[in-house]
Amino acid sequence: MKLREHKFGFDVWAAVLFLIIMLPNIIWFFVPAPRDILRNASKTEILDIFATVFQVLTLATLCAIKNTTAKKISLSPCVIISAASCLAYYVAWVMYYCGIANGGIFVCLCIFPCGAFMLYAIDRKNFIAIIPITVFAVLHFISTAINFL
Repeated sequence: MKLREHKFGFDVWAAVLFLIIMLPNIIWFFVPAPRDILRNASKTEILDIFATVFQVLTLATLCAIKNTTAKKISLSPCVIISAASCLAYYVAWVMYYCGIANGGIFVCLCIFPCGAFMLYAIDRKNFIAIIPITVFAVLHFISTAINFL
């Protein structure tokens, strides 16, 4: 990784990816699901604060840092699998809204968005973003495991 290959600039596709991932969360905020276990009080409040900080850093580094050597966005394997991760994430949300609230669904709600972000960062050669994505993913998974598994 060469830091000089990274520059500040707005990556519109990263912002679109983030909005795609956040849409079900926004819907959930306003429209509770049946058996809405996600609204239970968290047992990991401090961990969740750190996860939120790294989630914001993920958004910032994905959207505001670009690698000058990255090719124009295309349907590369990483982008395709990132899109498939988004689709799987939506399927998990639909299942959750259908009343299926089990460990498998919670793991899917945790890993698929993190995977989508990671694969997008790898495709865009945004190696700076990989650090906060990894930390966010680990913290998010630990919180999910403690609270829902």
